Amino acid sequence: MSEIQYLKGIGPAKAKLFDKLGIETVEDLLHYYPRTYQDRRLGAPPNEYNSDSLVVFKGRVLRSQTVPARSVLIFKAFLQDEQGHEIECTWFKRRTFGRYSFDPFGTLKKDFHINNEVWVIGRRENKNNFFGNKITVEEHYVAADVLTELHAGRLTPIYGLTEGLTNKQFRLFVHEALQTSAMANEQEILPPVLLQKHKFLSAPQALKAVHFPNSLAELENARARLAYEEFLLLATAWGIKRTQTKVLAKDYSYEIKKNLLTPFRQHLGFEFTNSQKKVINEIFNDLCSVRPMNRLLQGDVGSGKTVVALCAMLLAVENGYQAALMAPTEILAEQHYFTFKRLLQGLPVNVAVLTSSTKAAARKKILKELADGSLHILIGTHAVIQDDVKFHNLRLAVIDEQHRFGVKQRSKLKEKTAKLDLLTMTATPIPRTLALAFYGDLEVSTISELPPGRQAIITETATPKLAYDRVREEIQNGRQAYIVFPLIEESEKISAKAVTEEFEKLKKVFPQFRLSMLHGQMTQAEKEQIMADFAAHKTDILVATPVIEVGIDVKNATVMVIENAERFGLASLHQLRGRVGRGEHQSYCMLVPEHAGSIAKERVDIICATRDGFKIGERDMQLRGPGEILGTRQSGELEFKAGDIFKDRDILYQAIQDRDELLAQDPGLTRPEHALFKRKLQELYQKNWHLIDLS
Repeated sequence: MSEIQYLKGIGPAKAKLFDKLGIETVEDLLHYYPRTYQDRRLGAPPNEYNSDSLVVFKGRVLRSQTVPARSVLIFKAFLQDEQGHEIECTWFKRRTFGRYSFDPFGTLKKDFHINNEVWVIGRRENKNNFFGNKITVEEHYVAADVLTELHAGRLTPIYGLTEGLTNKQFRLFVHEALQTSAMANEQEILPPVLLQKHKFLSAPQALKAVHFPNSLAELENARARLAYEEFLLLATAWGIKRTQTKVLAKDYSYEIKKNLLTPFRQHLGFEFTNSQKKVINEIFNDLCSVRPMNRLLQGDVGSGKTVVALCAMLLAVENGYQAALMAPTEILAEQHYFTFKRLLQGLPVNVAVLTSSTKAAARKKILKELADGSLHILIGTHAVIQDDVKFHNLRLAVIDEQHRFGVKQRSKLKEKTAKLDLLTMTATPIPRTLALAFYGDLEVSTISELPPGRQAIITETATPKLAYDRVREEIQNGRQAYIVFPLIEESEKISAKAVTEEFEKLKKVFPQFRLSMLHGQMTQAEKEQIMADFAAHKTDILVATPVIEVGIDVKNATVMVIENAERFGLASLHQLRGRVGRGEHQSYCMLVPEHAGSIAKERVDIICATRDGFKIGERDMQLRGPGEILGTRQSGELEFKAGDIFKDRDILYQAIQDRDELLAQDPGLTRPEHALFKRKLQELYQKNWHLIDLS
């Protein structure tokens, strides 16, 4: 592959600019697709690439002049378009005082010589002027220049750039690469039968058409072919890996003995919902299978996921195995520990909690009991995956609130034993996991109903006054409230309200009530005391950072006020809302945005409109991006450059169907007609192969 600096006109200096865009080779350049297009055809019909304010015309120069001004330099050219309208075009340059050694408008005067034909792309100075006869110019091209056809009179590619590069330059470099690079005639990697089946453009045709399409139809055909290729490659990589994983058999087995499960259920004090029963059966079937489990347990906040996970862990323990639960925060780990101790009271199950705050002596005892097998269930934070934590026979791992963990952290947990059953739990699936679910390669269980007696949480946007009035009303009725801020201390860079400063203000707003403050920089002992006081109703209002996002269960708390709501992600908003509505009383979530842009406002609107975790997660994926399915990013743009798994769902499903047929006929891709496709798979995914089966 040729380095980008050797392409005509680039060189080492400009190559550094391309490097900022992730473009190191000519191949990278050709596969750096336009982010959008402008329809610069004369008289083009309305379409998605037209803009009301964009003006594109070709005209003959009538005259030009330089206009003196105090602070800027102005150049004007007057052109006559093909309909006979006279159009005034204007350029501005900032004035720098001192003597010029050159004419700043020299090139313009040359291009706009009388009677020259010139293409002009600009914006109307007065949008209400229908004819747009006063234009501020963005780009212009002399019609006689043979390369003008790359920029005007066509569907024109617009690229994502970095400072120092212009779209005009970028188009010229792409054109040069298409003309001179062997990549422009790259070999076809799609199997011939699929190319013929879908009547796709060839690889060289698609590559040229996605950069310089001759029509909207050709552009869509090129993009569909490139999207399909991306989907097919990734789906096939996943299919091969999944087949390899399914070949692995567990060297251990489960038997439902009911030594622990029966007395556990008898002493719960409540009946499982039908949804919980269904999910428990799905998990138990996985555990009793000869293949390792990899299942996502999805359920709304408060739907009873934890007790379902505990049933699975008890099945492991009564078969002589160990189980581990990894939680993202010490508060949540401690919460699980106390919940497990309460639910398992009277049963011969040894449970411990391990966090970074665990004292040395207690840690030493935990590690010893883990190693000799006398500790049955370990609950912890990232401390669970430290190198010195050795299990005797770990067989089941549960990851709670998985959107708070990275792929590598989950991989580290699986390294604790050769084969492991993995259950991940979430109220809002992370984008990456949703992307896996799109491929049908992640088993998903959903708890679709809340325990009896729960009422839907009323979620609405509010001013601070309305929100605080609601807090005051609920506390006067004997209830409690949370008020959450995004920061601990004021930041000069981020103008968000900070919990420490706002806490002092809130004490003056609510002088008759008892307030406490909780944030992540407090000691574990301080956090536990504050939460214990709140749970015991010794305080009325808990003012906190998002540290309370998970793991807090106070049934008497009925109001959640989220300040600067626009600064929270969808998953966080959904989790914070779930801290209320856990008892029998009507609960409220009051979102108080301050400066909401369009996407931030959309997040707030989504939370107000639905409590469905999958709908929220799906929209989160559209807003944030799904992350690399075979990589380690939790969000950000998926590695697809042409495809969009929402816009192109039909293409995605077709690619998955074709993947299944392809691997059924040639599981190892050993046929000659599949050689180039297989080589591309290895090139793209080999280095991340070990991460592919992590949800």
